[in-house]
Amino acid sequence: MIGHTLRAGDVVLLTTAASVQFLKPIVVRVIRELPDRYTYDGWLWLDAYELNRKSEAVARRELFVMRAGLQVQVPGPRHGTESRVPAPIRRRAAVGVG
Repeated sequence: MIGHTLRAGDVVLLTTAASVQFLKPIVVRVIRELPDRYTYDGWLWLDAYELNRKSEAVARRELFVMRAGLQVQVPGPRHGTESRVPAPIRRRAAVGVG
């Protein structure tokens, strides 16, 4: 459940709590809310990208959803910004020394 305006980049899980159309839940990345469209109280229009399991955008969608049913997800690291730990340096043992 969410009570604030969604921001660009928010990742949201949509289930039947958001709308009956999501019998099969989907995950979307918000582009923006569409506040100029008429809605019923507690509902909103979203412009969003549907994401696959790798968090890649696969389709752009305009969605009519119930605000109380949105489940904002904790975002993972952005591509290219993961902190990478360098592999340890392995030294070869000297052969024939001694």
